[in-house]
Amino acid sequence: MEVKIKGIYKHFKGDYYLVEDIALSSDDGVTPYVIYRQLYGDGHLYIRELNDFLGNVNKEKYPNVEQEKKFMLQSITSKRDSF
Repeated sequence: MEVKIKGIYKHFKGDYYLVEDIALSSDDGVTPYVIYRQLYGDGHLYIRELNDFLGNVNKEKYPNVEQEKKFMLQSITSKRDSF
């Protein structure tokens, strides 16, 4: 599974985030990190290891969550698309 740059993702807890880019760790130059911005509040910027970003929800810890992945890409169309 790939991460879409500038894609909007829904976190399993319900909030939305914009993926800004992918960066490599300065420690090893190999480990990829997702740089993403919250689309609420102050719009904070975060980083998370790519494998964790693409990981599954811990169903033991969150048994009532329907979403399988921690972050799911959203298909959001513009109202302009309907004109």
